[in-house]
Amino acid sequence: MDRNVATRVAQELNVQPKQVAAAMALLDDGATVPFVARYRKEATGGLDDGQLRTLEERVRYLRELDERRDSVLASIDEQGKLDDTLRRAIIDADTKQRLEDLYLPYRKKRRTKAQIAREAGLEPLADSLLNDPQQTPESAAEPYLGSTEGVATVKDALDGAKQILMERFSEQAELVGTLRERLWEDGVLVSQGVADKKAEGAKFSDYFEHQEPLNRVPSHRALAMFRGRNEGVLALKIDLDNADESVSHPAEGIIARHAGITDQKRPADTWLKEVVRWTWRVKLYTQLETELLGKLRERAELEAITVFAENLNDLLLAAPAGAKPTLGLDPGLRTGIKVAAIDATGKVVAHDTLYPHAPQKRWDQARAALIALCEKFDIELIAIGNGTASRETDKLAGEVVAALGEKGRSVSKVVVSEAGASVYSASELAAQEFPDLDVTIRGAISIARRLQDPLAELVKIDPKSIGVGQYQHDVSQLQLSRSLDAVVEDCVNGVGVDLNTASSALLKRVSGLNANLADNIVAWRDQNGAFGSRTQLLKVGRLGPKTFEQCAGFLRISNGDNPLDGSAVHPEAYPVVERIAKAHGRALGSLVGDAAFLGNLRPAEFTDERFGLPTVTDILKELVKPGRDPRPEFRFAEFQEGVETLNDLEPGMILEGAVTNVTHFGAFVDIGVHQDGLVHISALSDRFVKDPREVVKAGDIVRVKVMEIDLARKRVGLSMRLNDTPEAVSARGDDGKHQKASARSRHKPAEKSNSTGSVGALGEALLKAGAKRQ
Repeated sequence: MDRNVATRVAQELNVQPKQVAAAMALLDDGATVPFVARYRKEATGGLDDGQLRTLEERVRYLRELDERRDSVLASIDEQGKLDDTLRRAIIDADTKQRLEDLYLPYRKKRRTKAQIAREAGLEPLADSLLNDPQQTPESAAEPYLGSTEGVATVKDALDGAKQILMERFSEQAELVGTLRERLWEDGVLVSQGVADKKAEGAKFSDYFEHQEPLNRVPSHRALAMFRGRNEGVLALKIDLDNADESVSHPAEGIIARHAGITDQKRPADTWLKEVVRWTWRVKLYTQLETELLGKLRERAELEAITVFAENLNDLLLAAPAGAKPTLGLDPGLRTGIKVAAIDATGKVVAHDTLYPHAPQKRWDQARAALIALCEKFDIELIAIGNGTASRETDKLAGEVVAALGEKGRSVSKVVVSEAGASVYSASELAAQEFPDLDVTIRGAISIARRLQDPLAELVKIDPKSIGVGQYQHDVSQLQLSRSLDAVVEDCVNGVGVDLNTASSALLKRVSGLNANLADNIVAWRDQNGAFGSRTQLLKVGRLGPKTFEQCAGFLRISNGDNPLDGSAVHPEAYPVVERIAKAHGRALGSLVGDAAFLGNLRPAEFTDERFGLPTVTDILKELVKPGRDPRPEFRFAEFQEGVETLNDLEPGMILEGAVTNVTHFGAFVDIGVHQDGLVHISALSDRFVKDPREVVKAGDIVRVKVMEIDLARKRVGLSMRLNDTPEAVSARGDDGKHQKASARSRHKPAEKSNSTGSVGALGEALLKAGAKRQ
C-alpha cells in the first residue's frame, strides 16, 4: 500500500511521487529529517525539512489508515457481509472517520434495543411502514402481538420497529457524513455558564453567554472553553444557526430526505416523522456533537502546538551573545541574589550569594562584590534573570556597569528570560554537571550561559518548561512532545555543534545520536582529549558507520586536522572538494573562505554519479563561509529606568521591550514590569496583519506604546503603532464584545482590515493565553 501512500502525499505536497518514495525509504532506513534535507537532495529532489516533517506525519497517518482498513475488511469478510460495493467504498475511504462510518453497522456492539426487536421478528413491520405509509401503524402492528415475549401491546411492537429504523438510519455512512459536514459548516458553538459555578469561574465570564460559528472558533478561545467545561464552569453544545426548537430541526429534514420520508398526511407519516425525530435527538445528535467537539479540540490543539513550536524555534535560534566572560544573576529579595561567574567557554569560575535588598539591605556590599568579580574575571556581560526582584537587581547592575565604566571597563547588562531555569537547576543533568553546587547557584549559571548561547543551554530543559506556549497542558502531550522534539532537532542541526565543547544534552539532539552515544562521546573526549578529526568519532563506543553518516556533517571541529571538519561539508563529500583543489592546483585549506575564487567556479563541472548539482552548489556556498551561524546578530532590550512595576506605567509611554510569545491574536512583550503586555494583532502594524509572525517573532526587540493598564487584573495593553493614542483606543471600545454578537452575523464576509480595536480584546486574549509568567 506504500505506493498509494506515496502518491497521495505527493499530491498533498505538490511534488513528485518518486520524491516522496525516496524520502520514505530513507526515513524508514533510519535517516533523520535534518540529514535527508541537507545531504540527500538528489534523492528527494530537494525536499526541505518542513516538507519532510509534513511528509513524515502524513505517512504515519496514512499507514495507520491502511492498517485499520485491512482490519475492517477482514472483520466484515468474516461476517460474510463484504460485497464488492462495500469493499470498494472501504478501499476508497480517505480518512479514518470515513472508514469508521462505513464500519459502524458491522462493528461488534452490545445487544441493542434494535437487535432485541429484530429477534422478536419486528423488522418486517418496520420495513412495511417505511415502504407503505398508507397503512395505519396500529393496524399494521396487530399481527405481531404476542409473537414473542416483550411484544404484548401495539405500543411494544411500534416501539421495536422504531428502534430498528433508528439504528438503521444512524448507521448509514452517507447520511452520517452529510449531517457531520452540515453541522461543521453551519453549526454554532454555544457556551453558557453553569449557574452555581459562575462566581468561582469568573475568569471564564466572557463565555457565560457566548456563541460563534463552530468551524471558525480560534484555537485560544476553543481551548479556553474546553478548559471551562472541564472545570465544570461552562456547558457547551452545538446547534444549527437556523434551528428553532418550536419546529423540526434542520437535521431532521436531512434524515427524512435521505430515508425518502415525506409528510403527505398519510396514516403512517406522523409515526415516521417521530422515528426521524428520535433518530436525530437520541441516536445522532449526541454522537455527532461529541465527534465535532473532538474535531474542534483536535484542530485547536494542532494550532496551539504549531504556535508553541514556532515560538520555540525563534527562541532557540535567538542571537547568541557569544563566547564572552559573563556574570549570571538570579534575582531574589529575602533569599538574596545568586551570582555565578563563567568564563568564555561557560566554565564556572566563581559563585556567591548577595543580599542588597530588604530585609538585609547590604546594597553597597553587594555592589562592591559584583565590581570585584567583574574585574577579577574580565566580565563583559551581566545576565539578569527576569523573575522576582529583576528590576531592583537591574538597578544594582546598572550602578556596577557605571562604576566599571569610570574605570575604563566596558560591561553590558542584559535582562534574560529565566523561564525553565529552576527546572534545569533541580534536574538530574544539573546535578551531574554541578554535584557540589546548590540548586539556586545552578540557576544563575543557566541564566549566564543562555545569554552566551541560548540554544546550547535551552536544550537542557524540557521544551514545555521554557514558557513560550499557550494551553500547553490542555493539548495532546504525545503530539506536543513529538512536535517540540522535531523543532529542537532541526534547530540544533541547523546551527551545528562544536564536537569538542558541546554538552551531552546538546550532542544527543544531533542527527543520529542519542543520550547513550552522547555520553560516550563526552567520555571519550574526557579520556583522550579533544577530537582532532571527525573520523575519530568511529573510535567512540557503539558509534558505527551508519551513525557516523547521520551525525558527522553536523559536528564541527575548529582548527582540526582537516579544515573541512569545521564546516557543514559532509565527510562523504570531501573528495569533491579535493577534486576542486587538485583541478586548480590549490591547497585544500586555501579554498576555505576564498569567496572570489569560489564564486567563479561552475558547480556543474564537479558533479559525478553520486554528487549532483544541488550538493556541489551547497558545498561551494559552505566553503565561502564555513560553519557559519544562521542566527541573527545579538541585540538586547534597554528597559526604561524608573519603570519597574505596573504602577509605574502610564498611558502613552513609549518603551522598549522583548517579544516573549507570539500567538494567533497578537504578541506578548516584556517591558520590564514583571508582567508581559499584549500587542493585539490589530496593533502590530498600520497594515492588515493576518498572522502576527508576519511582523514579529519571539526574541525580537520592539518599541511599544502603553495603551491600557488594568492593575486589578494585572493586564497591560500595548501598541506597536506609535501614533495610536490611548484615548482613541478607549473610544473604540472593547472588540471583545464581538463575542456577544449573534452567530448569524459571523457568517458575513470577514473585514479586510484589523486596524481598530487594538487593545479591546485585551481581557479575552490575556485570559486565553495565560500571559502570566510560568
